[in-house]
Amino acid sequence: MITKQDKNATRKKRHARVRAKLSGTSARPRLNVFRSNKHIYAQLIDDMNGVTLASASTMEKDFGLESTSNIEAAKAIGELVAKRAVEKGITAVVFDRGGYLYHGRVQALADAARENGLQF
Repeated sequence: MITKQDKNATRKKRHARVRAKLSGTSARPRLNVFRSNKHIYAQLIDDMNGVTLASASTMEKDFGLESTSNIEAAKAIGELVAKRAVEKGITAVVFDRGGYLYHGRVQALADAARENGLQF
């Protein structure tokens, strides 16, 4: 039987493999996605300088949706992080799915970010 810890350990292995091949710069930061059972988080990270340029999550106080763990919430976070990036003059990013399958909430976040001005 596969436990939750085993699933997360294999996700971390996949994420490490992906991270070995991509990194963000100030001109083209990395759009990192983390999803938990209750929330979803997105960050734009400049790996060269080690700083987060913009972020959005369902943990924010002014997040308007009732449920924070569904596709609608992921779409809202994708829109929010894209708007914050465009305000700072960032349009091109590298997408880091964090070892998760490109499906469901991760895909919804990515599609919403694309629709709101980010290119990847």
